[in-house]
Formats: sequence, C-alpha cells, structure tokens
Amino acid sequence: MSIAAPVGSVTVLYLRRTLAEGWRSGLVTAAGAATADAFYAAVVAFGLSAISAFLISISTPVRLIGGLFLLYIGIRTIFTPPAEMAARADGVGLWGKYASAVLITVTNPLTIILFTGIFTGSGLALAGTGDTSCALALAVGLPLGSLTWAAGFVAVAALLKHRIPTGAMRWINRVSGAAIALFALISLLG
Repeated sequence: MSIAAPVGSVTVLYLRRTLAEGWRSGLVTAAGAATADAFYAAVVAFGLSAISAFLISISTPVRLIGGLFLLYIGIRTIFTPPAEMAARADGVGLWGKYASAVLITVTNPLTIILFTGIFTGSGLALAGTGDTSCALALAVGLPLGSLTWAAGFVAVAALLKHRIPTGAMRWINRVSGAAIALFALISLLG
C-alpha cells in the first residue's frame, strides 16, 4: 500500500473519474494502474533483467507517449464542464478507462525504477536463489495492496460526490486537470 500512497497522476485521474462519473469509473481506473503495477512487480521480482533492460532502454519514447497522453487528459479535464463529463461517462466505457490507466502507468518508466529500488534496497529481490515464493508473493501482493489503497480512496470520493456542489466540481476539475497536466510536463521534461 505504501507504493500507492503518494498521490500521482493516476491517483488524481481515478479520483476525478470517481467524482465526475461514479465509483465504477474510478475503480476500473485504479484496477488498470494495479495491472501495470503487477506487470512491473513481476518483471522486477522474478529478475527478468532482459525485459527490465529493454524497458529502460526505450524509456524516452515511452515517457513521451505517456506524457503526451497525460497532457491530453489534463487539458481535457480542465476545460470540460462537470455536467458534460458525467453525461459522457459511457462514451469511452469502462474498458477504455481501464486501458487508459494501464497505458499511463506502463508508460511511466519511473515505475520500474521505483520497484527495482524498493525490491533491491529492501533485500527482497531474489538473486538466483531459485526460490520463487517470495517473488510471487511480492508480484501479487504489491498490486493487491495498490488496488486496496485505491479502492479506499474511490469509496471515500464516491461517498462525498453528491455533497459537492457543481461550482466546486468545476474547480476540482480545473485543479485535477492542472495537476495531471503538471505530471505530464514533468514526464515530458524528463
């Protein structure tokens, strides 16, 4: 859960989607991020150094694609009125929301670097011991912890959604859109 605790671009995205479109949109967005976390956790935990090296080698184009996609979402969030966003909730569909969260998380090369640092720094990475039980526990536990943390945020946001006036929702959209765009610019500037 501590991996998911820092508020990043995906956290802002699933909270905004929960407030604008409902708990299902927020939860599938969080599930998409957890899926990408599971991929990276497995890569690092099982020591798939060739895949890790390849992902790090293509980090610049991947970062640019992810940054541009985040920038698009941020700008769209800033300028779309809350009522219109809720009306368009079915336009992309839940699978589209899931896929966009996977894309955003997978195109963030800092994710694999973070996981590598955590696994190696804590001594949890397996260095050729042949025992995969610890790696499996980490590869499954990390995304489950991330999803559990996100589900708590989504639940709180869903409970508060109807208590937030439309004017406040407009400002929430602007602030969250600006935050997403800022994360995009940081990613693009590298």
